[in-house]
Amino acid sequence: MRVPLSWLREYVDLPATETGRDVQAKLISVGLEVETVEQLGDGLKGPLVVGKVLTIEELEGFKKPIRFCTVDVGTANGTGEPQEIVCGARNFAVGDKVVVVLPGAELPGGFAIAARKTYGKTSHGMICSGDELGMGDDGSHGIIVLPPEHEVGTDAIELLQLVDEVLDIAVTPDRGYALSIRGVARETAIAYGLPLRDPALLDVPQPNAFGYPVQISDPMGCDRFTARTVTGLDPEARSPLWLTRRLQKAGMRPISLAVDITNYVMLELGQPLHAYDRSRVQGPIGVRRAEQGEKLTTLDGVTRTLDAQDLVITDDRGPIGLAGVMGGANTEIDDTEGTTTEVVVEAAHFDALSISRTARRHKLASEASKRFERGVDPQAASAAAQRTVDLLVLLAGGTADAGVTEVIAPSAPHTITIPADHPDKVAGVDYGRETVVRRLQEVGCDVYGQDELIVTVPSWRPDLTDPNDLAEEVIRLEGYENLPSTLPKPPAGRGLTDRQRLHRRVGRALAGAGYVEAPNYPFVGEHVFDQFGLAADDPNRKVVKLVNPLSDEEPALRTTLLPGLLGALRRNDGRGSHDLALFETGLVFHPREELKIAVRLPVDRRPTDEEIASLTEALPLQPRHAAVVLTGAREQAGWWGKGRPSDWADAVESARVLAREAGTELLVRKGQYGPWHPGRCAELAVVVEGVEQVIGHAGELHPGVLKTLGLPARTSAMELDLDVLESASAGVPKGPKISTFPVATQDVALVVDTSVPHAEVEAALREGAGELLESIRLFDVYDNAAQLGEGKKSLAYALRFRAADRTLTVDEASAARDAAVALAAERTGAVLRA
Repeated sequence: MRVPLSWLREYVDLPATETGRDVQAKLISVGLEVETVEQLGDGLKGPLVVGKVLTIEELEGFKKPIRFCTVDVGTANGTGEPQEIVCGARNFAVGDKVVVVLPGAELPGGFAIAARKTYGKTSHGMICSGDELGMGDDGSHGIIVLPPEHEVGTDAIELLQLVDEVLDIAVTPDRGYALSIRGVARETAIAYGLPLRDPALLDVPQPNAFGYPVQISDPMGCDRFTARTVTGLDPEARSPLWLTRRLQKAGMRPISLAVDITNYVMLELGQPLHAYDRSRVQGPIGVRRAEQGEKLTTLDGVTRTLDAQDLVITDDRGPIGLAGVMGGANTEIDDTEGTTTEVVVEAAHFDALSISRTARRHKLASEASKRFERGVDPQAASAAAQRTVDLLVLLAGGTADAGVTEVIAPSAPHTITIPADHPDKVAGVDYGRETVVRRLQEVGCDVYGQDELIVTVPSWRPDLTDPNDLAEEVIRLEGYENLPSTLPKPPAGRGLTDRQRLHRRVGRALAGAGYVEAPNYPFVGEHVFDQFGLAADDPNRKVVKLVNPLSDEEPALRTTLLPGLLGALRRNDGRGSHDLALFETGLVFHPREELKIAVRLPVDRRPTDEEIASLTEALPLQPRHAAVVLTGAREQAGWWGKGRPSDWADAVESARVLAREAGTELLVRKGQYGPWHPGRCAELAVVVEGVEQVIGHAGELHPGVLKTLGLPARTSAMELDLDVLESASAGVPKGPKISTFPVATQDVALVVDTSVPHAEVEAALREGAGELLESIRLFDVYDNAAQLGEGKKSLAYALRFRAADRTLTVDEASAARDAAVALAAERTGAVLRA
């Protein structure tokens, strides 16, 4: 919301010395997010005056049309003689009033004006456009042509209100009232302790039976509808300068007088309005839900197919507007033809949720929908209609019709009961009853009672629904900066849980292994499961869908971390980073078998265990996963030697890193699943309470998947379930004991069938070697058929033996090695290589 300071001063008598920066600080202190203060006309220096075009001479022989003009600027040039000016614009004629900047002046941006020779003539100044003066978009993109009533030589800086300050406020969704000058003025008045001149306090005639007929068939969607009629409008009337300038400062483009007035009143009071050409409306105006598949061409020229949940404005022909979002083209006031002399003004109040869903459904955000979905003051509708009628009568010479239509659904004001000391307890500050009552009254509440306050919420604050909302109002107006800073006192024994400690260790371990953390949004589109090649009955295809997603392309919560990680890898690879190793730990979401409705937890006390359990049962299952993706070089080449590209083994090793952090044994075997290459995929499993559970997969991704997703060749990935990995853990890993006795190393090379996994051979060697084995490492794989035989491979292992209490003898180390080889031979058919 852009708020010109000059407009704000009309409703609050701010001290003359207060600048936009001062007002910004005050509004921020009461909770409004004032992002910037724009200095309009900064650097602008006169003389800048109104001039009248006397003559125009067309200059020939140039690549573009050039005109040599003489302009009467009165005595502003010191001589009274016509000013000679060269100009390339063509949207003005002899006799028009224009804005002239004379030599010695300076335009915004440091553009100094001086007499200069151009196109064979000397130009003494410039005839100005709105862009050159920093006025914003007026729709004309040419020279400013002023109404004829303005005197020659008048100061144009003051006439066009070129010097001003504009506050740009980021209005949060709960403060819809701040999308109006009225709402911001109220907050300003409270911040300065000054009275407010409420622009909505107008004399409004009582409704009668002579107004334009209106029929509301959906009172839940539209609980108030005011219709007023103005006749005898001058179709040639144009918006005055003060009106167009205020719209431009507020960020809106002037269109036509009737439309400009409705936009002006919307900015002023916060109530969206719509003006219909009465001659183009057939029969009573109605409000109803659309019929599925109905068509409506909106003011932007787009024909839209309506949904049964859309609220529409109708006449005898059908829909003539999308309620609260945008009007229809068939009742538009056509300013180009200049034939509109009778207008019906609509000021209605629509259901916020309905308008929000309609705007999102049709991807049609408008100034009206932005206000309705945040909450509009229903009591301001009649005042806004009256203000619009008054301006149409004043500026277009119209006559207000005596008929006044108001259709109002019965409703009662919202009241909240709150202990007088509730804000004190929330803030930890002793405000006292008088302060609480005074602050609530400043907001607009009616307050009754002593120890127990009965608070009637003002109509413009639909966000105030419970005692804590009222406490927040008291706290923010008293100043968040005045809250004491106190450190919480956590009870002993409530630090990080084992699950949290594991997550932190996992992150540190992967970062230490060279991976970069890349958190992603937890949203996916279901098409990604087709791209991954998941089976039709795969559990990961069952997703939890959001009712109100950020993007229609990703309406579901993720069941795997890979889509987000692979998307991050693709973006970085496309931007020139080809050696990538990324990781993420985060929640995935799986729907429960039985869908339950979540209960609303209280905020004035700690929820009971039963309430928390009920809420948990209504939530989807949310296990925490860890995943990595790799592509490009894993080890860089340099003077130290050749580099090494990443491959499936690196993905498997990342899973082993996590298992070591969890202090559990990871079972790695050949597997096949979804996006992984069937011949280069490892299945990851752990043993939990004697039962083996698959927790993930690692390896190289399938070439078809890589092509579909636009990923580099030989990209690898790993994903596993951290929660199951933790459940298989023996607890926090203990640091190893450091022995002072030397190590004994024994190497063995075993020949096995190529189908025998290394993991089985290693497991047998580890078990057979016994407790003296400190570590085992595979350091060579050899598969020469000529020496080993067809279908055979050689696996070479380095075994390290050490005792905690003595130095091992050669015989002890050899015996342990022989026992390891014997068990490997028994289980896998391994033969010691000669």
